[in-house]
Amino acid sequence: MPSYFTDLAQQYIDGEWRPGSGSWDIIDFNPYDGEKLASITTATADEVDQAYRSAARAQKEWAATNPYARRAVLEKALRLVEEREREITEAIIAELGGTHLKAGFELHLAKEFLRESVHLALRPEGMILPSPADGKENRVYRVPVGVVGVISPFNFPFLLSLKSVAPALALGNGVVLKPHQDTPVTGGTLIAKIFEDAGLPAGLLNVVVTDIAEIGDAFLEHPVPRVISFTGSDAVGRHVATVCATHFKRAVLELGGNSAIVVLDDADLDYAVDAAVFSRYVHQGQVCMAANRVLVDRSVAGEFTEKFVAKVRSLKVGDPSDPHTVIGPVINSTQANALSSTVQQALAEGATALVHGTTTDNLVEPSVLTDVPADSPLLRQEVFGPVAFVIPFDGEEEAVRIVNDTPYGLSGAVHTADVERGVAFARRIDTGMFHVNDGTVHDEPLVPFGGEKHSGVGRLNGETTVDAFTTVKWISVQHGRSGFPF
Repeated sequence: MPSYFTDLAQQYIDGEWRPGSGSWDIIDFNPYDGEKLASITTATADEVDQAYRSAARAQKEWAATNPYARRAVLEKALRLVEEREREITEAIIAELGGTHLKAGFELHLAKEFLRESVHLALRPEGMILPSPADGKENRVYRVPVGVVGVISPFNFPFLLSLKSVAPALALGNGVVLKPHQDTPVTGGTLIAKIFEDAGLPAGLLNVVVTDIAEIGDAFLEHPVPRVISFTGSDAVGRHVATVCATHFKRAVLELGGNSAIVVLDDADLDYAVDAAVFSRYVHQGQVCMAANRVLVDRSVAGEFTEKFVAKVRSLKVGDPSDPHTVIGPVINSTQANALSSTVQQALAEGATALVHGTTTDNLVEPSVLTDVPADSPLLRQEVFGPVAFVIPFDGEEEAVRIVNDTPYGLSGAVHTADVERGVAFARRIDTGMFHVNDGTVHDEPLVPFGGEKHSGVGRLNGETTVDAFTTVKWISVQHGRSGFPF
């Protein structure tokens, strides 16, 4: 077991590791075997205030630091992640039940995003724009927003914390990070330790492990942060957006999804099966981009479904520390119970279980359901676990209608022998991202990532990250004398 769960079970505020002073403890459990990993006393609203004030103080000097010096800190952080990959992998397996496959996937992306953040330090560019006034020079500066508050989820905590923290720091901001209560180490204090060891100035990055039961909306309402980057459910995202709007803050919201993978009548069925199984069951289906719905043209539905079910039945379920395990535990008993209820609700509505997995503690075996009534609310909501709905359709028009019949709009995929047919199909889908002849689960450092409808507001990655964590400032210079009407 990594020493992270003993060494890092604290708050990290103003460059100091210290216990919180809240009224209760967050207990960090291994979701597979129930082992207690750590106990962390919550941070109070006063400690949240200290964290934000610390970040604000340190940020001014950091923003004035040569961007090449900022880049050097990001480069060192990347090297440390590479050097500590084995320990981080063990932590991901222990704290969130991630399999070796999932941990490798998360760490690969985390390193890619850190590499991009290294370059982001030098990315911001200013402009000189013309003016209708003689002798006037319009300078537009790209400057840090100041301090960014980051709230990260439990499913990819290391990656999704770094995805906001690293670029925000690279661009000259201070950061306060609040990880999910179920992943306080891999999503929070581990990242603080990496940047501390990389030489980040003390006070610039702070991590508060706490809960709204202790602090209410203090993390969102605090006057210091100008941007809140939140990744999580649309229900909580709606509240974050409301509070941010009330306090004139910018909110970057990466929320849930109800993605579909669509198999057209000319698709390579074996390849489509592989893509669909991965898209639904990677990390137990606890992925915002996961393919909740598998849509198949009725002309090939029988053959596809037979192959899909066979592959799902072959997935090994069990101990995530076993390298052969494909499906480990979901994060907690609340999620496990909710997934069992979803399957039972679908069956009660008349669905047919092609695979009916059982639930033992937090281990939820995969299920495959078909004949779910077209008006079932289950087809329109996010199902955060290893449950797939197989839906036959008759022709592209019906497929487009079904895919768009959801309040979400994050990701999706279509399989076809004709690439341009796939692109034309993708353009008709109301999502922020869509993939032709691939899976639904993708994230790349340079490509804008985000959703439409209830799946979020704003984008991250590449230039959109620069837009998210900086602002522009117009400074004009009048050469000679300006004329005034009075």
